[in-house]
Amino acid sequence: MMRIMDTGIIKRVNDVLARLPATLIGGVFLLLSFVLPTMDVPEGAQLAWVCVIICGLPLLYLSVWRIIYNKGISKISSALLITIAMIAALLIGDLFAAGEVAFIMEIGAILEDMTTERAKKGIKELASMVPETARVIRDGKESTIPVSEIAKGDIVRIVPGETVPLDGTVIKGETSIDQSTMTGESLPVDKVPGDTVYSGTINRFGSIDIEVTKTGENSSLQKLVKMVEDAENRQAPTQRIADRWASWLVPIAALIAIAAYFVTNDIVRAVTVLVVFCPCALVLATPTAIIAGIGQATKHGVIIKSGEALENMGAVKTIAFDKTGTLTHGTLQVSDVTPFNEMSAHDLLRVAASAEARSEHPLGKAIVRRSDELGLSRTDVSSFSMSAGRGVVATVDGKEYRLGNEAFMKESGIAVEDKVHSLITDYSSEGKGTVLVGTEGRIIGAISLSDVVRDESRQVVSELKSMGVRTVLLTGDKKETAEHLAARIGIDEVRAELLPEDKVSGVESLRSNGKVCMIGDGVNDAPALKIADVGVAMGAMGSNIAIDAADVALMTDDISKVPYLKWLSNATTSTIKIAITISMCINFVAIIASVMGILNPTTGAIVHNAGSCFVVLLAALLYDRKYPGEKRSKKKEPVQTAPAEN
Repeated sequence: MMRIMDTGIIKRVNDVLARLPATLIGGVFLLLSFVLPTMDVPEGAQLAWVCVIICGLPLLYLSVWRIIYNKGISKISSALLITIAMIAALLIGDLFAAGEVAFIMEIGAILEDMTTERAKKGIKELASMVPETARVIRDGKESTIPVSEIAKGDIVRIVPGETVPLDGTVIKGETSIDQSTMTGESLPVDKVPGDTVYSGTINRFGSIDIEVTKTGENSSLQKLVKMVEDAENRQAPTQRIADRWASWLVPIAALIAIAAYFVTNDIVRAVTVLVVFCPCALVLATPTAIIAGIGQATKHGVIIKSGEALENMGAVKTIAFDKTGTLTHGTLQVSDVTPFNEMSAHDLLRVAASAEARSEHPLGKAIVRRSDELGLSRTDVSSFSMSAGRGVVATVDGKEYRLGNEAFMKESGIAVEDKVHSLITDYSSEGKGTVLVGTEGRIIGAISLSDVVRDESRQVVSELKSMGVRTVLLTGDKKETAEHLAARIGIDEVRAELLPEDKVSGVESLRSNGKVCMIGDGVNDAPALKIADVGVAMGAMGSNIAIDAADVALMTDDISKVPYLKWLSNATTSTIKIAITISMCINFVAIIASVMGILNPTTGAIVHNAGSCFVVLLAALLYDRKYPGEKRSKKKEPVQTAPAEN
């Protein structure tokens, strides 16, 4: 019996009948069974059988399945109560009542399924970030072999533009690695012999040889894939509220019906009690309100993937933010230009942009972009060379300039004075990268660059605090950078220098204070987005993997929508509670009327159907409700992030 229910023809037939097209066909026949008898076609009442079969069989299947497979009190469900009412109505010959309760229940189930379906994709895309082949150096010879054949201790050569295939330690060469997929850092990280590189990160410049330290499932990226999969498996679907209540609704309904029969000696009254007791409005309360909430969110550019996420957001006590691409724009911009001699800031920037014009480094590109924005004319360089991860040497206007980091200047024989070193330290504490400009044995200026904080970040944090929400920053960036940002926008707590697994641990530890929402945009955020009670991804610029892992996507990357999302969740939850309360009151009155003989199964079905219509009306009102903070969000307090050139 169990085997048949799981894989046999009964299940296949049930799956077809439970779909929306079949349910709508059943509804059409139910309507005809009500209308035709009023048009002197009494035989039309028999058309309700079509609805009973189409909508009733899935309910019967579901109630039997739960009795067989569920444990304890969960064997009793709302499907069982409605199945009992449907069968009782059939036994006394009231086809319309039987069809009506089955149809309304099926519509509720379909509406709920529509709001809780979630796309489970992106894991293959995550895994595909690792190349299938790699260059391996064995016995002094280079050969290309499948990554799966590489062993721990092998030497792998990675040229500019290639993705690091496995975790390893640099043993030869210098470069800059874009490891935003793992840490979310906006700046490429310079790598020299002895430094660690991670699978899935991108080699931007120099050629390096690494000694493989982790292979297969032990590599960082494969762990990332597994964490996303595990988090997906750990998220159980929300149990329907009607089923939670059915454990006591069914016994109460049965007792009242039996009592009504023995007191009145009228089986019709007993059946009417069962019909009006059916929790159709209760079943519709949650999905219709959630559909309305999701619909309103869509109008505001917020895509909510499930009703569970919308409900959970209302209970969130802590919101954890990623930094790069979430609270910031994720793009580098020149923030300070500081000359150390008589040269003006614009002249220093012009020279630097001319020297960096041939560079592919993100810092160099940002300098050139800022020069172009100011309309500064660049000079063609007569010579140019680049040291990967260090700096560039270029001849501008007949004079040789060196642009790079502090180590590059010292290697070039240019002294770094205390005031310059102090300035670099100050910039670093603010999360800024610094390019020094030197010529003729001395440093003539410094250009700092930083990721740009979103204008709305401070107001979002302030508004969330007014809602009683605690804010936390979870980032792979340096501690000084993270703390500087948190202080500027008012975040309560900072956890920095985190790898993806650390972010997951951070989210889990925050759960001790209640439900947690995680907001991020990168691949490295995907596991944390999955493990959080609610994951919110920056949809416009975020990675597809992060979007797929999240429960909510902000399609315009406007984090000012986060307080709106919190308000909408609260409004949806309150609408559901009001709808449930009113529907239960209607049922209570209808039960009394049924026992008194005022209602029969058909009129009872119509009355309790009116409760269902009322629930839908409440949901419609939710769809058009205005966010009280909308006017406040338009008055954004700007955050100074890119000071004018000094």
